[in-house]
Amino acid sequence: MTDGEDRPRPSCPLETPTVSSTGQLRHTALDALHRSLGATMTDFAGWDMPLRYGSERDEHTAVRTRAGLFDLSHMGEITVTGPQAAQLLNFALVGNIASVGVGRARYTMICQADGGILDDLIVYRLGESEYMVVANASNAQVVLDALTERAAGFDAEVRDDRDAYALIAVQGPESPGILASLTDADLDGLKYYAGLPGTVAGVPALIARTGYTGEDGFELFVKPEHAVQLWQALTKAGEGVGLVPCGLSCRDTLRLEAGMPLYGHELSRELTPFDAGLGRVVKFDKEGDFVGRAALREAAEDANHEPRVLVGLVAEGRRVPRAGYAVVADGEVIGEVTSGAPSPTLGKPIAMAYVDAAHAAPGTTGVGVDIRGSHEPYEVVALPFYKRQK
Repeated sequence: MTDGEDRPRPSCPLETPTVSSTGQLRHTALDALHRSLGATMTDFAGWDMPLRYGSERDEHTAVRTRAGLFDLSHMGEITVTGPQAAQLLNFALVGNIASVGVGRARYTMICQADGGILDDLIVYRLGESEYMVVANASNAQVVLDALTERAAGFDAEVRDDRDAYALIAVQGPESPGILASLTDADLDGLKYYAGLPGTVAGVPALIARTGYTGEDGFELFVKPEHAVQLWQALTKAGEGVGLVPCGLSCRDTLRLEAGMPLYGHELSRELTPFDAGLGRVVKFDKEGDFVGRAALREAAEDANHEPRVLVGLVAEGRRVPRAGYAVVADGEVIGEVTSGAPSPTLGKPIAMAYVDAAHAAPGTTGVGVDIRGSHEPYEVVALPFYKRQK
């Protein structure tokens, strides 16, 4: 995979919230601002996060056609530094992190010894011997613990920086213009899956051209004490082009339309990257051993014989499939829905599902989803459902 390959931004599942070890929900630096905007809040991986501010369909459409503003401060930042930081990450993760250039980023995964996925990640190379690993909120402690354990024997330090950052994303076709009005950073030269330090509205930030919506956009890593100032500046800069605050609900439908996997749904400890159709993130040709290599090699050799394949499903009717619903054909269960929702862009319900290989070809009909005992007809399609025009 190249540094600029159009890969998803990791995320955590909406249906599996957890609370902190103290039993209290955590709050981002923007919590009071969200409430002042009338946000509906939800327990999300131990954080009290905005689900929506008004209509999730309107928020979704704003990102597709104009721009949306997201608080992603629940994501987990872990810094890895030292002379052998690259070697540690190459051993701990399945990708070739040593080949990532300074200022670039890479989508990758951290797996168990048996090849099961612990989390999907983005790794930013901030300097010659400094990396930032961004994990899902629900898995951040798991990733931190695994990296710390795997660091034994390497001249490298693993540091928990989850409290050091707030993360604000501006996504959508108007986002480059909005951000350009607030910074003199070279946004035109900033490639997808790259980042550079800069100042936005007077706030020091790591400006990354990454996202989880299928649109062009940016993610801005800043100190928590600067989050409100930055959010307000972006809001003001976007007033004339229709920018709106967006919650996690529309973020989920945006990533689903873009065919991007969600940990706990399309990805889990029971699945390898090859099961999920993402075997290309595993780099067997990199130097040295890495955790899960033997199991993943076996999975790669068996990939052509996997009983089930991740596909897209588009409804012929109006009933919406949900995660866990059975996929059926000729009266037999042939798979299971992993994510499903109404698609505001397509105007139809859509889903991702693992189905038997015999029914996985795009254009396959005669497939249904069991929705409360009724087999609703669906067509198998290639992922993604939506791809922006570049």
